[in-house]
Amino acid sequence: MKLCGLIMFALAITVFGQTDVVTTANAQTSKASSSPKAKKTEGDKNLLAPDSKTEGPITTEIYADEASFDSGKNVGVFTGHVKVFDPRFNLQSDKLTVYLHHGEDQGLEKAIADGNVGVVRDRPDPNGGPPTHAVGRSEHAVYTAADGNVELTGTPKVQQGLNMHIATSAETVMVINQDGHLNTHGPSRTEIRQEPKDEKAGSASPARSPKP
Repeated sequence: MKLCGLIMFALAITVFGQTDVVTTANAQTSKASSSPKAKKTEGDKNLLAPDSKTEGPITTEIYADEASFDSGKNVGVFTGHVKVFDPRFNLQSDKLTVYLHHGEDQGLEKAIADGNVGVVRDRPDPNGGPPTHAVGRSEHAVYTAADGNVELTGTPKVQQGLNMHIATSAETVMVINQDGHLNTHGPSRTEIRQEPKDEKAGSASPARSPKP
């Protein structure tokens, strides 16, 4: 059965088919999916374009083939084509385990992704230009809302612009913080790439010899 809509994390349910789950930090309940905005599918969103605006309540949208919830533990497990759209990061994986805060604030506390993990964060340009995407790939990732860090393990690699940072050991850990900065713990290799300069603009035609 295919189910699309907003589902309250306070309910313990299991859903089969494409599931659309939306959680809002600092909100106690979720409204039923009736507005056109709520009917938007993951196909309308760009995984490489996180929403940098975080004013007001933060909304986390999770799409998956199957989902199960434990209301007593405030834990949700999502499997199959998992995609997460959050103003702080975008993520995709085979499986995602989400932990929510207890009490009135049931916002996102921690998220653990497993299998074919891809995560995107934006690094602001200090000169006011467009942000640089930090695209990380690994087999395992943990996002912690308290510090905003995304920790990548399982031979991770991160691309920032044209440059690539690659783990050379399965034990290497890479952390992308909330500003898009990368910290690596363990052996790694960095590939710094540079686009070739446009020779047409800078090159001049050979000067002709003056006629006698």
